[in-house]
Amino acid sequence: MKRVTVVGGGLAGSEAAYYLARRGISVRLVEQKPLFYSPAHTSACLGELVCSNSLKSDDVYGNACGLLKEEMRLLGSLTMEAAAHCRIPAGGALAVERESFAAYITEKIQAQPRIERVAAEVCTLPARGEGLTIIATGPLTSPALSADIVRRFGRELHFYDASAPVVAAESVDFSHTFTGDRYGKGTGDYVNCPLTKEEYDAFVSALLTAEKAALHDFEKREIFEGCMPLEIMASRGHDTLRFGTFKPVGLYDEAGRRPYAVLQLRKENAAGTAYNLVGCQTNLRFGEQRRVFSLIPALKNAEFLRYGVMHRNTYLQSPAVLHADFSCKTQDDLYFAGQITGVEGYVESAMSGLLAGLHAAQKVLGGEKIVFPRETVCGALSAYIASPNPDFQPMNANYGILPPLVGYTGRDKKEKRRLFAERSLAAVRKISRILPSLV
Repeated sequence: MKRVTVVGGGLAGSEAAYYLARRGISVRLVEQKPLFYSPAHTSACLGELVCSNSLKSDDVYGNACGLLKEEMRLLGSLTMEAAAHCRIPAGGALAVERESFAAYITEKIQAQPRIERVAAEVCTLPARGEGLTIIATGPLTSPALSADIVRRFGRELHFYDASAPVVAAESVDFSHTFTGDRYGKGTGDYVNCPLTKEEYDAFVSALLTAEKAALHDFEKREIFEGCMPLEIMASRGHDTLRFGTFKPVGLYDEAGRRPYAVLQLRKENAAGTAYNLVGCQTNLRFGEQRRVFSLIPALKNAEFLRYGVMHRNTYLQSPAVLHADFSCKTQDDLYFAGQITGVEGYVESAMSGLLAGLHAAQKVLGGEKIVFPRETVCGALSAYIASPNPDFQPMNANYGILPPLVGYTGRDKKEKRRLFAERSLAAVRKISRILPSLV
């Protein structure tokens, strides 16, 4: 019987299991929840989003992550299907109601007759010949399995990730806000909390002197630039936030004035009863978060439904361990997927699971080996994690990893990005036509 074991029920593991099952392959999906929970997980559902509820831009022709989403749709992504079903307004971003999103993925997996879900903790990697296995245990892989990975492959790398607070909508003082998306893009889904120079100065001063939560559980404290805590960003210069998270560019209030600085709020759920503090991931102590953020006029009496937290993310030294199809260089029946491979972000993690499942299915079914060209975002990310790199760090979807356009000499950024997208999607459509049929 054709069977694959998938370890981990996050976005990557769910994608891999779903792809395999729909190609007629039996899957044993091993997920430690609800027996054990990582420090960041609380729900027994599969596909739980532990940080933001945003999957970032949905602009296919103007953003690399938006393009990656369309590539995944063409390949039958479960994540993209769930996101479409659970989408909530967020301007040009693709944001979801996290509980219904995870519930949708869980229902799809449990309704698939070829997937057997097993609640258990996997502490060791399988040996060669024990059956094809995909390890998708995520950035918070259990200590036992992490130790075995270190034993098998050598030095483990990790960095710190942080999430932003969520506040109750009824506690926001909307008289000190205005709605609108940056540059007028979208449908006015963001709530903007403006600050004067004096208010901004006071906020930054409080942020820099606030007490941080202890990180005594972990030894190495490397922070990934893409998830930089607000207080770390502020420490790089008094105006750093005004050129990043709090930048007022492209935002104007009802009177047509551009504020000195702006904190944006984004809906956390479809009902609009909760708001996420966009880009405000932090490691301040909970009481300090309440004190510092209440200096923003709109949040003076804010009720915090969830405080920002910081946790360790683990990833492999993938260039030394993995091929571009996510299989191990030393064991061809062992694959890895998700953020443990060194891709960074919800969408990127799901993509790696989708591709690991795709490549594993080709192996099990005896199909031809599929190579996604670097001209596609998924192909470029796959190549990145497998290419020699002495300073390997987690990578998001971005145009910088794509090869240049042949023969294009123009300087129009929008046109260049459109051409990137057309080139990429043409390649993915071609691949999608030779994939095994659904059964």
